[in-house]
Amino acid sequence: MTFLIGPECVDVMDRSCVRVCPVDCIYEGARKLYINPEECIDCAACEAECPVQAIYFDEDVPEELSWAVADNAAFFTEVLPGRAAPLGSPGGAREVGPVGADTPRVAGLPRAADG
Repeated sequence: MTFLIGPECVDVMDRSCVRVCPVDCIYEGARKLYINPEECIDCAACEAECPVQAIYFDEDVPEELSWAVADNAAFFTEVLPGRAAPLGSPGGAREVGPVGADTPRVAGLPRAADG
């Protein structure tokens, strides 16, 4: 069980959650942030900081966003565009820096300006 960041974060990426995460497990994609399920310690510090209420405990994700659980995990387990291997669990987002890619599902979401 872990926390995850839902689609409300797409094209917002406030990063307040990143600043309060004690284990540096929130990684930056191109349009959205992702919580590494292997590194998250379930402290919930990020949840209270999110200004768009995009952070969910994985068991409390609304039914219409159930796809986000697998999509969040896919960011770390699948090969993302422009990368040679899955990100995996590198042990900290600061060292990795912005990944510059998203899962295909997130990359395909309309931009806020697109309606």
